[in-house]
Parts: sequence; C-alpha cells; structure tokens
Amino acid sequence: MTSPVALAHQQHLPLHQRLLPLLAVGAARALARLTPARLQPVLELVRRGARPATQQQAQTARDAVVAVSLRCAGQHCLQRSLAAALHCRLHGTWPTWCTGVRVHPFTAHAWIQTDDQPIGEPFPAGHYHPLLTIPPTTTPHEPRR
Repeated sequence: MTSPVALAHQQHLPLHQRLLPLLAVGAARALARLTPARLQPVLELVRRGARPATQQQAQTARDAVVAVSLRCAGQHCLQRSLAAALHCRLHGTWPTWCTGVRVHPFTAHAWIQTDDQPIGEPFPAGHYHPLLTIPPTTTPHEPRR
C-alpha cells in the first residue's frame, strides 16, 4: 500500500532528469533482495571514494527516487534508502545508510542520514536504534580487512 503522505510530497521530474534516479531505483531493487551479510560488503565497496553527502544532496537524492518510483514513495523503505544512497553515489557523494529497529511497538526501518539527522523521514533522530550503518569513508582509501 502506498503512503498518502509520501505521495503528497512526490515531485515531478522532467524527463531528462529521470535516468539516474531510475538506475538507482533498479539497482536498489536488486540489492534489497540480499541478506544483510551480503549487502554490507557491497555497500562498503560502493561508497569507496565518495565524499560525505550534505543534507541537501541527500534530500535531493531521496526526492528524486521518490519522484520516479511509486514503490519508493510508498512503504518500501529498504529500496528507497538504498536508491537514495546509490543516487548520491552517482553524484560522487555518500550519506550514512542505516537500518534499525524500534522496540515499542517493534518495527524495522531503513533510512539515510547526514550529520546524524534522518533525511526526509517523519521521525526524529534516535527514533530507531541503528543495527547496521554504512557511513561515508573518512579517508580516500580504506584498508582491506
């Protein structure tokens, strides 16, 4: 079911600005099928060499993927967060990608954030307890594990 709140904020992108968000959405759909153990190393590889995303860059990426995908505009937070992070990466940046849980009531969620602030989410920082985060790298090249 599509969230009416998300659709109310869905923007329209001109045709020439849809290619990169559509690529990010397609790649995110494939990545969303991976287990967390397989997803983490893929995202760590993808983020390499990217600058940390600003709040504006992350919000622009999230808005773009929501604009081209009803699935991302709705309840599919994992695909939306992955697509937004990948869209940032296509522009040379990386937000912090997070997945976590809330205990009362129990719910799981995935989102992107910058400066410890969730981007485009209706909840404040700390609402979900992060279980897996993929932040931007602090150095150009990470040592191999």
